[in-house]
Amino acid sequence: MTRGNQRELARQKNAKKQNESGKGKRNEDGLSAAARKQRDAEIMQQKQKKANEGGKESTKSK
Repeated sequence: MTRGNQRELARQKNAKKQNESGKGKRNEDGLSAAARKQRDAEIMQQKQKKANEGGKESTKSK
């Protein structure tokens, strides 16, 4: 007769696990999809520029 209780406990445990796993996800920052895409594109361009500058410096030192 404990099976009903066991199922309920499993549901509670799973719900807690799902809530905790959601904590690490990126929160919505209030931006629309287009604004987020633009922001991410700018960040990636900056990273690419920095990587290209770093690559040029390493080739000059060789």
